Amino acid sequence: MVFSSAWFLFGFFPVFFGIYFLVPHRWKNLWALVGSTFFYAWGGPAFVFVLFASLTADYFISLQFSKSTEKRRKSLLTLGLIINVGLLVYFKYANFFVDNFSLLLEALGMSGLHWTKVALPIGISFFTFQKISYLVDVYRGEKAPLKKWTDYALFVVLFPQLIAGPIVRFKEIADQIVDRRKWLIPEERLLGLFRFSIGLGKKILIANPMGAVADGILNGTIDPNGGQAWLAMICYTFQIYFDFSGYSDMAIGLGRMMGFHFPENFNFPYLSKNITEFWRRWHITLSSWMRDYLYIPLGGNRKGVRRTYINLWLVFLISGLWHGDSWNFVIWGAYHGLWLVLERAYLLKKLSRLPNLVQIVLTFLLVMVGWLIFRIEDMSQLGHYLEGLLHFTPKGFKLDTSDVIVLILAVAFSFWNFSPRAQKWEQTVYKTLSPKKALYLSLIAFSLILISSIGVASSEFNPFIYFRF
Repeated sequence: MVFSSAWFLFGFFPVFFGIYFLVPHRWKNLWALVGSTFFYAWGGPAFVFVLFASLTADYFISLQFSKSTEKRRKSLLTLGLIINVGLLVYFKYANFFVDNFSLLLEALGMSGLHWTKVALPIGISFFTFQKISYLVDVYRGEKAPLKKWTDYALFVVLFPQLIAGPIVRFKEIADQIVDRRKWLIPEERLLGLFRFSIGLGKKILIANPMGAVADGILNGTIDPNGGQAWLAMICYTFQIYFDFSGYSDMAIGLGRMMGFHFPENFNFPYLSKNITEFWRRWHITLSSWMRDYLYIPLGGNRKGVRRTYINLWLVFLISGLWHGDSWNFVIWGAYHGLWLVLERAYLLKKLSRLPNLVQIVLTFLLVMVGWLIFRIEDMSQLGHYLEGLLHFTPKGFKLDTSDVIVLILAVAFSFWNFSPRAQKWEQTVYKTLSPKKALYLSLIAFSLILISSIGVASSEFNPFIYFRF
């Protein structure tokens, strides 16, 4: 079940929140756990047992940290990491490794392996990282372990962020899991509903139309000409941004309606002046998780220039593979890692001498090429599209009037925060709530939800890119 589906909007959403707002505070966590479990089981009931078995292991391991010697604590943490990373590797990458090993055997003249494909649990990449953050944060003493198993289960299974993030670290919402009564007020519910409506509008009104154009070209059987290659790349660039940032907005809004404050996940990434800045603005919770739980433990920039470059590249290779079990994701990670290394080596100084607008345009072009690599799994097809980018012709660069309007909106809402006035609005809209503002936000929220709901009901095209990660 995804937030932009009819089942969620017209079924789960009103039933869950209708009961959640009515039950006493002491029952809210239990109801949230029951509802979240149902939400996850909707898409993969068999994997509920895997999820709960692994989080139960985390829970009992974390309780032993305070009772153990330092040596045993490290052993317990290692055990917890092996369980979580092992499950992720098995479910997400077993098919990838076996398929590639079979290809190697066939290339050597031997018969390939035959085995039953492993099904992928929904959201395993996201909830694995959250579970690891719990173990590490408790091990480091940054937060005490949760006393109730149900509270820890809720932290992991909490439905707004379960499927596709944001990746919420334990220390960020540990106190809210236990007590969030100060946030369970009407103002917070309205601000959460408004944020949800913004995300739903991004997804249905912009990402889906852009995705339909991109898929129409990229799923075709003919080689693209220059116009088609550029059109597909541009539309997919906006699709993935509004698809994923829209889903994050919905998750943050739903969490806020429940009394949770999740971290921000996007900050107008296409306004970045370099790739380093892009990764401070895009999928912020993944970037910060990789920095704190992987890059810094590897040594970060503390062990010399060469080791810093190796660490950067290694982190982004892993980040690419985290996104999917295909070589194009590894190449995409290496592509971004290369630019990060080059920028740290010398490019940042050179780029800083250029006007801001030129820096933004150059970075945007590099990011778009990266999204083409991210999208196309077939290497020969990817080569055709990259070649098509070098031979641009107006032929094939055609859009319907409605798609032109959507593309204009996509550009406007991707870059509008370039204006100081827009930045001020962005910073204040979710913080204070006067009666007049409450009326305006309510009208906007219900209008967007109504229009988006019509779009959901009238169209069968409703993909979600990060759902399979």
